[in-house]
Amino acid sequence: MASAEQVRAEVDAVYRRESRRILATLIRLLGDFDLAEEAMHDAFFVAVQQWQRDGIPDNPRAWLVSAGRFKAIDALRRRIRFDRSQADLILLLEGQSQDPADEELLADDRLRLIFTCCHPALAADAQVPLTLREVCDLTTEQIARAFLQSPATIAQRIVRAKAKIRDAGIPYQVPEQRELPERLESVLRVIYLVFNEGYSASAGEAVVTQALTDEAIRLGRLLAQLLPDAEVLGLLALMLLQASRQNARSDSEGELVVLDEQDRSLWDRTQIDEGCQLVQQAWRSGEIGPYSVQAAIAAVHAEAPSAQATDWGEIVGLYELLLRHWPSPVVELNRAVALSRRDGAAVGLQAVEAILARGELGDYHLAHAARAELHRQLGNVQQAREAWQQALGLTRQGPERRHIERRLRELR
Repeated sequence: MASAEQVRAEVDAVYRRESRRILATLIRLLGDFDLAEEAMHDAFFVAVQQWQRDGIPDNPRAWLVSAGRFKAIDALRRRIRFDRSQADLILLLEGQSQDPADEELLADDRLRLIFTCCHPALAADAQVPLTLREVCDLTTEQIARAFLQSPATIAQRIVRAKAKIRDAGIPYQVPEQRELPERLESVLRVIYLVFNEGYSASAGEAVVTQALTDEAIRLGRLLAQLLPDAEVLGLLALMLLQASRQNARSDSEGELVVLDEQDRSLWDRTQIDEGCQLVQQAWRSGEIGPYSVQAAIAAVHAEAPSAQATDWGEIVGLYELLLRHWPSPVVELNRAVALSRRDGAAVGLQAVEAILARGELGDYHLAHAARAELHRQLGNVQQAREAWQQALGLTRQGPERRHIERRLRELR
């Protein structure tokens, strides 16, 4: 029999690892976001008691899904006054012949949930925040920072979207093949935001959250099976190529290691090979988009034996292609950094300063970090110090803050 401490530790581990998959399955079974979330938390509460008495089950996720389903039935029964639809739901749940924890059904529940959250009937500005909240368990504050909005604004969008799904009876399913293209842009964006939050968290003490990057790649593979579109393949390639560097992005103490200083022998060659093959497949398969171009840039980095041997001319050209067809200040910033490597720090700094002078990316810490590094290379110590201080004030991730603080100490 497991001790109370062992059970609590296992329940906590399962929650961190599986809670969003469990929630996605319960939403499929119950058809209601709030009821599913209540049922999931009830199931975890019961697990702490029953697993100590009966032992930890072989398949904790399946156990929790089943427990959550029964808890939802009990919750509905306890409501003295409920409408006919709730009565019908009880009958439906009690009469389900399929095992609610069937692995074949569980396999793509999160992909079903993503497509539900990205349904075209929902407001465009609510689709991605809703998905990040429900699928990835990002806090409202984290989502608000990503979108440069207030937490209250994001919370209102999420509440309205959940009500719309419930009231309009939006189906919880992967759409038919003919419906996929109109939903694709939002779904790709969501999956990439999930990956980015894992690859470089917006806050906290971890450089990488591998559970999120792994989940994003898994969803990307599922989507590629459904629709092997050039951009789907491009996104999968981009995630694999970036994920290949995960083991080198932090040192033994968990501190950030920047690209130029990474030990490239730690890069995952299997992921690099697959990613490069997918890049070629994406560029051959049809009209490319921004993910395919970004994947090509990542491939240039991945194939370079060292930072010094990187083909910065090719990278500048790819960023210019992005700017022509899919312009954004972040793409322009990345091009400016690439220019500094090809043409020198002064050229790159001029490009960075032009972006900031327009009032763009003033709240983006990486813009100030790039400016600081270029001033440092040019020997402009005071300007570098001021720019690093601005970057530090905008950074919430622990390892990034300590990296900037080290740069400031080096200037002194």
